[in-house]
Amino acid sequence: MAAFAYASVSEIPPSPPLRKGGVSSATVSIQREALPLNTPELLAPAGSQTMLETALAFGADAVYAGQPRYSLRARNNSFRDEVALGIGIEYTHARGKQFYVVSNIYPHSAKVKTYLADMAPVIALKPDALIMADPGLIDLVRETWPEMPVHLSVQANTVNHAAVRFWKKLGLSRIILSRELSLDQVAEIRLECPDTELEVFVHGALCVAYSGRCLLSGYFNHRDPNQGTCTNSCRWDFKVHNAEVAPGGDVFLIEEREKRQGSYMPIEEDEHGTYILNSKDLRAIEHVQRLVEMGVDSLKIEGRTKSPYYVARTCQTYRQAIDDAVAGRPLNPRLVGELDGLANRGYTGGFFERHPDREYQNYLTGHSESGRSLYVGDVLGYGEDGLAEIEVKNKFSVGDRIEVIHPGGNLEIVIEHMSNPAGKDMPVAPGNGHKIRMALPPGYQGAFLARFV
Repeated sequence: MAAFAYASVSEIPPSPPLRKGGVSSATVSIQREALPLNTPELLAPAGSQTMLETALAFGADAVYAGQPRYSLRARNNSFRDEVALGIGIEYTHARGKQFYVVSNIYPHSAKVKTYLADMAPVIALKPDALIMADPGLIDLVRETWPEMPVHLSVQANTVNHAAVRFWKKLGLSRIILSRELSLDQVAEIRLECPDTELEVFVHGALCVAYSGRCLLSGYFNHRDPNQGTCTNSCRWDFKVHNAEVAPGGDVFLIEEREKRQGSYMPIEEDEHGTYILNSKDLRAIEHVQRLVEMGVDSLKIEGRTKSPYYVARTCQTYRQAIDDAVAGRPLNPRLVGELDGLANRGYTGGFFERHPDREYQNYLTGHSESGRSLYVGDVLGYGEDGLAEIEVKNKFSVGDRIEVIHPGGNLEIVIEHMSNPAGKDMPVAPGNGHKIRMALPPGYQGAFLARFV
């Protein structure tokens, strides 16, 4: 894939001071300094064939997908049978990339009884690995298909090097580390376990529970998150109300207006304050360089239920960040702004850095605000007159500055004229459900459009 260019950055603020105790990620970097840096795998989500194709086109080295019955994405999942999985695996392998099948539920006995029979045709498709969490299912797979690589899911909550060694003894080839680790803790595990592949999440939604071990959805909707049917109850639109006492004597203070309007639920407060749910989203692009230096093998993007635009933007951005880090170039702050244009709940560096440096954070924020953009359309193709045909997703207008996002490189334009399919002038593309035509250089079919804000 052709690289896309950005303005260079002459300097970047220093990393924050190291914490006392333990092994720091800087220590790992120093010990690896004499060695050439390996390029970690960029691993992207694939909730559909379209997402898969988009991820590979925009720089992913591997994708992950799973069947609804045995993965944690039972909803919004197009890989519902072996036919769909087979098409995805064949497409991926034809491009020299990797396809991992997710099978990371914690099953009750009914699913254990059907597991081997259901997975046999999947194994026959020759995926590059299974991503698993349940020890019982892992044992069944290792006994039945010992040649099949198994990666340990983040659901298993691996937080130390002893656990990594334990799973390696059982034959697992890669460990996806828990999101609740700091950079220094990841670095220590890397030093203690040099012969085991390590994978970490760098972007996407975060659970309020420990790496997904949550009961909220089951409590509110009787849909078990660990069976793949999470309804994201933690992200509902909760509002705080003045205390009201029910006939039973309970105090009710919060209401979820979007899905449970008029249904009040209790909320508790202690000496530290009140706890409201809904975590910010993880964005660790500013830590890619340090993760590369310490030798992490795979950087993973979350989001199998997201849109193709999300996959395109995250893959293109993290691809550039990884390539820059391997080449010794500092992080380009414009990449941060490109991620800000995605729908998000606000970003956090998660647990990677306990006390982020304030000046470094402001430095990133300033550049981020100048480069923000919003997804507005897809380039469907070109008409006989050479005009591009655009499917509108969100409002944009003549005079707007637009970024055309394409695997071969991005382009910035200012819209000078638009018309509807019948040729009538359209100064404004009002939103989803409309199609417009506009001038665009050839070669951008399949591109995404984003409006700078």
